[in-house]
Amino acid sequence: MEEKKIVSALSGVNDPMTGQSIIAQNMVTQLNIDGNDVNMTILLPSLKYSGKSELSFAIMGAIQAIYPNANTNVHFATQTAQSQKVNTSLPQVKNVIAVASGKGGVGKSTVAVNLALGLSAMGARVGLIDADLYGPSIPTMFGLQGQRPKVVTHQGKPKIIPIETNGIHVMSIGFIIEPEQAVVLRGPRLGGIIRQFIQETVWPELDYIVIDLPPGTGDIQLTLVQTVPVTGAVVVTTPQEVAVVDAVKAMNMFLLPNVNVPILGVVENMSWFTPKELPDNKYYIFGKGGGKQLVKMSNSMLLGQIPIVQGIREAGDQGKPAVINTENPIVKESFMKMTQNTMRQIAIRNEMLPPTRIVGVKS
Repeated sequence: MEEKKIVSALSGVNDPMTGQSIIAQNMVTQLNIDGNDVNMTILLPSLKYSGKSELSFAIMGAIQAIYPNANTNVHFATQTAQSQKVNTSLPQVKNVIAVASGKGGVGKSTVAVNLALGLSAMGARVGLIDADLYGPSIPTMFGLQGQRPKVVTHQGKPKIIPIETNGIHVMSIGFIIEPEQAVVLRGPRLGGIIRQFIQETVWPELDYIVIDLPPGTGDIQLTLVQTVPVTGAVVVTTPQEVAVVDAVKAMNMFLLPNVNVPILGVVENMSWFTPKELPDNKYYIFGKGGGKQLVKMSNSMLLGQIPIVQGIREAGDQGKPAVINTENPIVKESFMKMTQNTMRQIAIRNEMLPPTRIVGVKS
């Protein structure tokens, strides 16, 4: 039996959750042929993954179609990243996820908040940093306006204790300034605040920390990659061309040779409009295909398509994000699929690539 032919056969097997090839998503590892035995390990975001049986039968069928006498043994595993102890300010955090966009107004903070809550719902220990210093919206989305973090003496130095809400640990400049106060800061001061959120905040042991970045490719993004090794970036766009053009620039910043942060995937927000009274209807207000364009450019995957639903906006304004809001299960399902895909991509990234290192970018 030839490994090349088996890989070709497996490329036609799609992950039932995403509909994409298990080869294209790098889910197949440790493929080994021993006589008539074909052994392999399939990486999943969680061992509670509901499509294991379906996927296993599909793999066996694909191999037996070309090698009828093959004995196929499929093992499932979930990859837990090792703590990145090399050049990191957060040795207690296993994965740092940057949520980025090229322009404002595409729903980046909504994606970041629901991704953090989705990861927590999957059983992970999660933190969230609101790095959009000019427009901090995380306190509003959690209903935490007016809350103030505690400051304690830790190892002889004053440290900030992040606010805990809905099972995740959150830090935002919105907890420090008044709601109507404008943030008027130059680059060095912006960088100082980001470093304070990372280095002078008492973060517990976490599986993931999600960082909601401001739009674009400015000082905050550069400070982040200079301060902590970013496991990967999630790029948010809407389907329209204007958003995609700007998102490409944000994506390419992470792909610069001296930055070298992997793109975990793309989230296409506002993919279509579905009225509450017509839940089966889809109106493509912003067009189609923007997310798929970015996927091709970054050689990543489409993590999710989030519809325009009035309930998403209402839930965010009311401090009850979609993942913890039971009034719209369809929207919650969209965000949970996005979360599962992100977990899977992080597992694959950590299996295939070495840990990201802090980069030396000259500002």
